[in-house]
Amino acid sequence: MAGPVKRTTVDLSGYPDLVVVYLGMRVNLLSGLRTLLGFGPKIESAVKAAPEGLLLHENLIISLFPPHVGMRQYWRDFQSLEAWARSKPHRDWWKQFLRDSGGAGFWHETYFLRGGIEAIYDDIPKPLGLLAFAPSRDARGPMFSSRQRLGIAGAPVAPPPVAESDMDPSAEH
Repeated sequence: MAGPVKRTTVDLSGYPDLVVVYLGMRVNLLSGLRTLLGFGPKIESAVKAAPEGLLLHENLIISLFPPHVGMRQYWRDFQSLEAWARSKPHRDWWKQFLRDSGGAGFWHETYFLRGGIEAIYDDIPKPLGLLAFAPSRDARGPMFSSRQRLGIAGAPVAPPPVAESDMDPSAEH
């Protein structure tokens, strides 16, 4: 017979600017399997390098068919996450993916302890997560970057890996 349930919670007072980000990659075409499998060792290496501000990284399996894997990361603050996302190796990965998704789709959803949520979905054919129930918008103009989607004031720590005008030459500036 099982005993009483032991319940535990956490004290996040030492992490006032905590950011939790879920990221996923879904195979859309057979070629996407190679893309997906190619990212695993790269991500593992990047996590082992212990980026400044990364508190925890956990791998997730979302579905086996179609293959769809993800990760959950806890960051000390948005500035640390943004600095890492706009530096090597992430910057190079993102630039390459946005040129050619390699038959895979990518998404992330970011949640802030102080409030606020933002998300992006690239080459995701079937809505998932927030996209499955919230209205979608094109990721252009004020919706192009995480910082802009969140309405965070100030300049980013570095330029984006890909400028909006490089993604869509007709984009407004």
